[in-house]
Amino acid sequence: MEALLARLATQESAADQLGSWVTLIDAIRPSRPDRADEAARALTGLTRLISDHPEQGAPLRTALIALFTERKQVSLYVSSGLLPSTGFFTEMARRVSHRLLPDVVDTGYLKDLLAVIFHRRDDEIWVDAVASEVWVEFFRAVLASRGAEELGGATLPVALVEMLEALRVLSYHVSAIGLEPELVRVDPQLEAVESPFLAQNAELVAYLHDFRTWWQTPETPLENEAHFIVMLDQCNEVLQRLRRRATRLGTSLTLTFTLERLRQHLQRINALLSILRVVHETRRVEPLLPAAVTLFKRLVRAECRKNYLSDYWSTNVELLSLRMTESASKTGEHYITTTRNEYLAMLGSAAVGGFVIAFMAAFKIMLSWHDFAPLTELLGYCLNYGLGFVFIHIVGGTVATKQPAMTANAIAASIEETKGKTRNLDNLAEVIVRMLRSQFAAIIGNLCVAVSIATLFAIAFFNLSGEHFVDMTKADHLLDDASPLSGAPFFAAVAGVCLFLAGLIAAYYDNLAAYNNIPQRLAQLRWARKLFGLARTQRIAAYIENNLGALAGNFFFGFLLGGATAIGVLFGLPLDIRHIAFSSAYIGFAFTAHGFSLPASTIILALSGVLLIGAINLLVSYTLALYVAMRSRSISFSQGGSLALLVLRHLLKRPQDFFFPPPAPAPEQTATEPGASARQSDDNPPTIL
Repeated sequence: MEALLARLATQESAADQLGSWVTLIDAIRPSRPDRADEAARALTGLTRLISDHPEQGAPLRTALIALFTERKQVSLYVSSGLLPSTGFFTEMARRVSHRLLPDVVDTGYLKDLLAVIFHRRDDEIWVDAVASEVWVEFFRAVLASRGAEELGGATLPVALVEMLEALRVLSYHVSAIGLEPELVRVDPQLEAVESPFLAQNAELVAYLHDFRTWWQTPETPLENEAHFIVMLDQCNEVLQRLRRRATRLGTSLTLTFTLERLRQHLQRINALLSILRVVHETRRVEPLLPAAVTLFKRLVRAECRKNYLSDYWSTNVELLSLRMTESASKTGEHYITTTRNEYLAMLGSAAVGGFVIAFMAAFKIMLSWHDFAPLTELLGYCLNYGLGFVFIHIVGGTVATKQPAMTANAIAASIEETKGKTRNLDNLAEVIVRMLRSQFAAIIGNLCVAVSIATLFAIAFFNLSGEHFVDMTKADHLLDDASPLSGAPFFAAVAGVCLFLAGLIAAYYDNLAAYNNIPQRLAQLRWARKLFGLARTQRIAAYIENNLGALAGNFFFGFLLGGATAIGVLFGLPLDIRHIAFSSAYIGFAFTAHGFSLPASTIILALSGVLLIGAINLLVSYTLALYVAMRSRSISFSQGGSLALLVLRHLLKRPQDFFFPPPAPAPEQTATEPGASARQSDDNPPTIL
């Protein structure tokens, strides 16, 4: 360090000083980015050296001041870490291309200089991990000769001039974003009254004028500062209102991108304003160091991660995911039963689903009898699945494996409501118990009815034709497919991923219907009114509003199931799917073909395989759905152990609650807990005609 400081004293050119800055950070950088204590010790040692020997720190102080007087700074404040106006996909393409072919570095700009000094992509980890107090002490030691003196002079320092200009540019950006048609569509009030996004610019211009006047005549008050702060608060309030309305009315990547840009710009304005406020209060450098260090860490992180796709996606897709999972969480509450009537309704709905699935399984086997071309056979399988699931939804049936994608979002919403309070864990545990009980009812309804109807169908087919519905070879193949000793567990996991993706597709179409006002546009079609009448057209529009996502999710789920095998064939992979309801129906066909004279070991192996398939279906889809739901809400849950213990205690104390509802739940529970409302939407869709 001493040699580096000595060499810095002999360097006059900017290029030589830049190399010294790079060497200095290399000396502070820890061996691994997660070892911030090494960087903190190195920084503390350098701080002590400068404090004990001010003459050695003088060249470093001169070089630091030169950074802010000889480099352009506006671009650092107005673009580093902020989304551009180019749009979501353009920015994504830019990040990809710049990862492959980086930009030309111009060290005349402080933004590029920062990227050169902190040239490793993981520098932001240790820079942020080092305590802000350590950084403050370092900069205080470097600026020791100027830290206590009052800033003066008739002209503004270059650093403040650049900061004021950056504020002006950021304010113009906020005004431009506030004029975006997407924002007006979400909140028409922005047209009815004066938009705070426009008004803040007028207040900022007045504030900048007052600040320059105050610098020359310190006795002049900054009268417009308070007005500008009020307008910024109003901008933040409108931003939050826009976010809330977007989760209810639907959103898009463009709207999400615009809202995130607006949030980032307002945050950067507040960061710069906090530094200027300290300058106004003290007119000294030292008091503004804590706010400056906070901004410094943000800028280093932004420069290190400016081409990261992961950060970009997680930032911009969050609101879109929240809107998509919000509708699923509301639907999921209807899948969590409370009373006996709701439980019996779930059981009956699942029985309807099992009934239809038995015939879907039979039709799939019949399709395999014909020598269709591979593509025609694939399309037949996909349509059989897709149209069958849609039909189940229309008639009010339930497929047990659909529940995790819905109930996981309801559980995530309940976790968010706990806000980390232990006293709310009891209610959350009760919601989980009711969810598991409802899932049990759906599985029993699907499995028992599917096996029974498949068996009756095979018996009726034999009595009418004199031949078994499936021959012995096919029956053995169906039994092998369900065996836990085969690839069934892995194929069940593939089906679980398909279930999860189908849930996302359903949520996407729910968002699409809300965002594009599809129901309202359908209701105003003249030809539909003439053909169906006004009342019936409105009922159709209402049905589409409540069920478009479910219909689309079910249809595409069929294509996901049918397409998984096709992908395996195309790429030569052993890829297939196993679904509990279909596997149970196939077991019924196989048992009938063998005349119900199978060994007990074969029967036990087949039934255990079906149960294992169902468990993996549910576990995979539920885990993925819960992960996405919690990420979309930006929540973490550190009380999982306590919650699991509460559920386990409930299981030991009242195991029957996991399988059958209590006789008479308390009235206040049914009125306040999620899922108490009457089941609708996916389970009891309104009549179309």
